[in-house]
Amino acid sequence: MNIPETIPGKSITPVTRLAFMAVATVFFAGIAGCSGGDNATATYTPEQKAPFQELYDQGIDRYLGKYTPMLAETEGDVVTHTFGKGDGPLCLFGKEYRMATRDMGSRELMIVLRGGGSCTSQSCFLAFPAGEAGIPKLGILDPERNGNPVAAWNTAYLPYCDGGLFVSDVDTDSDGDGQIDRFQRGLHNLSAALDVVASTFPSPSRILLSGVSAGGFGASFALPLVRKLYPDVPIDLINDSGIGLFNPDEPQAVAETFKEWNAAAFFPASCTSCIGPAGYLTDFHKWELGQDANFRLGMLSFNHDQRISKGYGGYDTNEEFELALEAVLSDIETAYPERMHSFTPDGLAHTFLLDGLDIRNALDVTAGGVSAMDWITAMLNDSPDWVSVGD
Repeated sequence: MNIPETIPGKSITPVTRLAFMAVATVFFAGIAGCSGGDNATATYTPEQKAPFQELYDQGIDRYLGKYTPMLAETEGDVVTHTFGKGDGPLCLFGKEYRMATRDMGSRELMIVLRGGGSCTSQSCFLAFPAGEAGIPKLGILDPERNGNPVAAWNTAYLPYCDGGLFVSDVDTDSDGDGQIDRFQRGLHNLSAALDVVASTFPSPSRILLSGVSAGGFGASFALPLVRKLYPDVPIDLINDSGIGLFNPDEPQAVAETFKEWNAAAFFPASCTSCIGPAGYLTDFHKWELGQDANFRLGMLSFNHDQRISKGYGGYDTNEEFELALEAVLSDIETAYPERMHSFTPDGLAHTFLLDGLDIRNALDVTAGGVSAMDWITAMLNDSPDWVSVGD
């Protein structure tokens, strides 16, 4: 999702608003019963079939069970799993895809998807184009951090290096020299990594599925695949700064980019409003909540997130972005008041879970007198204190 990280990456062309719009699409949209506007309330009464069956019928699970790592390397309590080159998992420029696990002997499982950029024919930036080994000691991934509610949980860490929000499935010759030079294998990477997770941790009592920035979108995309691998396990999904607010003057860019990534199957054919007329993804979130009653959704965003509002959203003022953010979050929570809440502190920064960008220790930032860490803890503890808070 073309959100530049502070960690140096590989920049090919300047970031454009169009590339970010691509990110938006991450939310795999709607179902029968979705209503037709960004602010309309979409509801869905599940039929007697598995959640997300429409997406499975459209083929999003086509790579589950296909790949196994060629190498597993242990350092301390972390195992890095590396997949071989070929027609399967790869990073954008052809490096092997890697992901990592940490077995703490727990029955609780945390899955974290990294963010850091996006890549389209219009622009391409990735913070980690060659991926990562191991598990960074950042934020909720740091088992030694005071007050970390998931410090003792089993952990799976999925680096991000396809530039297509973990759902891309296309190889391209970007410079026209007759040689493939971009390997956007996000769905291969995601599917292969989740297979490792399922084989390493086959019977968790509960799952925290989370992601930051592009990984926040990726976590929402990953939900149906995680549900397929764990049909009956309760899932809490934390979407950190992947809400889905984009420039209303360019809503067509969302669908166009997913088509370019060969990822249109992540949008159910039965829903026409999950990418709204203004390009917002409000109804997508409501569709997911309607599909699966065994998951809850927590959403975090700074109320003036500059990387979204100014960099990609095209909002003229901070207040304009804040009003749009509040409207979207309120719409979703009104539809599912028991299973969706949000955390929106005052500020210009971007992301929380991995210590944040632009500011240090973002998990200590407060909204309504509650820190991000305490808000996440309340969610995981099923506390009555888990409510929407903002400044």
